[in-house]
Amino acid sequence: MTDFTPTYEMPPGSPPAEVYIDEALVRKLLQSQHPDLADLPIKRFEVGFDNEMYRLCDRYTVRLPRRAAAVPCIENEQRWLPELVARLPLLIPAPVRVGVAGDGYPWPWSIVPWIDGKAADLGYLSDDQAVVLADFMKALHQPAPADAPVNRVRGIPLSTRAENNEDRMARLLEETEDINPQVYQAWAEALAAPEDTNPTWLHGDMHARNVLVNEGRIAAIIDWGDMTSGDRATDLAAIWMLLENQSARADAIKTYGDDDPALWARAKGWAVIFGVVLLDTGLIDNRRHAEMGRCILERLTEDMA
Repeated sequence: MTDFTPTYEMPPGSPPAEVYIDEALVRKLLQSQHPDLADLPIKRFEVGFDNEMYRLCDRYTVRLPRRAAAVPCIENEQRWLPELVARLPLLIPAPVRVGVAGDGYPWPWSIVPWIDGKAADLGYLSDDQAVVLADFMKALHQPAPADAPVNRVRGIPLSTRAENNEDRMARLLEETEDINPQVYQAWAEALAAPEDTNPTWLHGDMHARNVLVNEGRIAAIIDWGDMTSGDRATDLAAIWMLLENQSARADAIKTYGDDDPALWARAKGWAVIFGVVLLDTGLIDNRRHAEMGRCILERLTEDMA
């Protein structure tokens, strides 16, 4: 199995870049490794925790790690997404070309298809997409091979995340009004639920920045760097990360079709973790993440009432 240090195991706040990337560097890499693409227009359009993304004309996205911890993540995408793409009902950015270190850049990188859409936190998602989301997760949540990527903070027993999460919750309790009895109840019930015994493929990080929407519909599920095998509840937290209305969340749960109360208790627990991490880190230097975290906790509060 491929083991690595995943994205959220870090101090609060966004991690600094460990290498300088700009449009000139991307062009040099293309000239030396993919010269047929080197004359296309290049524009940076997104900087995430782990990667910088550059639009290459209207056909491709160039995806480059900005810190060493992200390198195994992009290697996992290059290895596994071409195998998953054929059986999933939504678009995913399986690499169409890959790059290697060169021209002063130290790590592998990818060229993936350009997909039109906005991140779900910046766009509108129709309630009828609850069924689409659930069907996607059902298709994804199949047994993974023995050499699937290992992830130390996704798909694992919630008890292993308890100390870190409760430290963050205590800090947010002092600083905000977003940690309330309903959030604490969801977390307590999640910790008390039996652990998962049937690991499956997971996306691992299905928050709103990793779901593209277009005209109210889900256009793609992106950023698979945290993909792993483990507890489906990690991904099912997306129901609270993406769906604004309680009725839509109920539709997603019904469509997914598993009535195990322990699974849904753990899913709410993972939603607590995502909400708390996004809010805690976002309050330092990323208002967008803070708002995402706040929305997750508000939805949980509504459903726990």
